[in-house]
Amino acid sequence: MKEVVRQSIGIDCAMGEHVAAFSVMNLDRSVSHLSGLTFKNSGAGFKKLEKWIKKHHPCPDLTIVMEATGVYHEQLACFLTDRNYFVSVVLPNKAKYFAKTLDSKTITDKISAQSLAIMGLEKKLIKWEKPSELLNQLRQLTRERDQVVHERSQIKCQLHAESSGAWPNSSSLKRMNQRIKVLDKQVVEIELEIQELVKKDTDLSERIKRICTIKGVGILTAVTVIAETNGFSSIRNKKQLVSYAGLDVKQHSSGISVNKKSRISKHGNKYLRKCLHFPALAAIRFEKSHKELFVRLVSKHGIKMKGAVAVQRKILVLIYTLWKNETVFDPEYEIKKSRNELGQSRETALKELA
Repeated sequence: MKEVVRQSIGIDCAMGEHVAAFSVMNLDRSVSHLSGLTFKNSGAGFKKLEKWIKKHHPCPDLTIVMEATGVYHEQLACFLTDRNYFVSVVLPNKAKYFAKTLDSKTITDKISAQSLAIMGLEKKLIKWEKPSELLNQLRQLTRERDQVVHERSQIKCQLHAESSGAWPNSSSLKRMNQRIKVLDKQVVEIELEIQELVKKDTDLSERIKRICTIKGVGILTAVTVIAETNGFSSIRNKKQLVSYAGLDVKQHSSGISVNKKSRISKHGNKYLRKCLHFPALAAIRFEKSHKELFVRLVSKHGIKMKGAVAVQRKILVLIYTLWKNETVFDPEYEIKKSRNELGQSRETALKELA
């Protein structure tokens, strides 16, 4: 029997049921798939999984990997984390790219689970942290507000189209106006609830005030970013944060014949990208450094969206920096940094001459 050096369970999550696969890495670096389990996405199903783990794989250093599939993975992740298992939740695009390296010709729930298990064996993954009750509530509220605002915009467009027609129906117009008023009220209620929740937590309130010193960033943007990233608990660096938001640049070039235009991947968290759109436009107008970045990129590429996305990326990184360092935004920071670096270079040059 081969000596086992690592063990991992990959779980393919879905709305109704999950599929788990148990795999091990042997001393010779080969991978063996030992067993699998299909269980319901419910409390009874989770207990069935735990019983299966304890019966067949009582390894203390077991890694459990699952894909971030909307909200379907969350209850299971919380269940396993509460029982002190090492759980890692990976982004769908990361799981997809890793699966491609395995050269699987077919994709099934079982194969996806095995792919995640191998990922847990070969990669050094970040431990998933259970979101606090406060951040979870804020995430639910910001997403609800986003949905209500989207619905209101759709009705307003419909109202404009109906009222501009040759034979508008007065009853339909009346009902649409009534729905818009109801949605307006709901938006106000949600925003007030968000503000009340933030006020209850002194530390969070102070941190958000610091973040709001960035031009164009308001409380809703700050709360959305913090809630969607769980207070940056699983973010190790700026590059990972940009990738998590789907604002990383994707390039496709090969030899001299294939050279497609670069674009953002959009494989990350859509709520982060959406909430940064209008703050970026405001920052371009009122913040000098952001405006210079936008103008430089538009002059180079001739595409305004590229400049706007670059500003979104910069604002996201700034929010991350202010959160981690617990400081306010300094618009002169980059100038001061350049001066310090120039001063240090001069001192070094003078020392070498002496």
